[in-house]
Amino acid sequence: MRTPSGLFPSGPPTRPSWREPYPVTGAGVAAGGATATVWLLLFGLLGRDVASYAWWTLIAGGLAWLAAVVLVRFGDRGVATGVAIVTAGGWSIAAAVVAVRWAQSGNWPLW
Repeated sequence: MRTPSGLFPSGPPTRPSWREPYPVTGAGVAAGGATATVWLLLFGLLGRDVASYAWWTLIAGGLAWLAAVVLVRFGDRGVATGVAIVTAGGWSIAAAVVAVRWAQSGNWPLW
């Protein structure tokens, strides 16, 4: 029997193939985004004015990101991605509301 030259590999690949235990899916991202939207909306409705809306949104976003960190480590990474994306968008909206109020009144609205 002849020894193969190695030019044409025959047999299993030498590198192992790894699979993601919790692959990110579109459904998971959508579920996380929808959940974070409702979460931020409920907390935002607690605010009576711009300052309280901004603070409630910051608190809700911080809690949502903590949940996303836990989900990244122990749960579904797709849901964590949706939560993080929507939370960043919610914080951006709150920052824009604060900036517009600040530009209109000349007073910093958060203090």
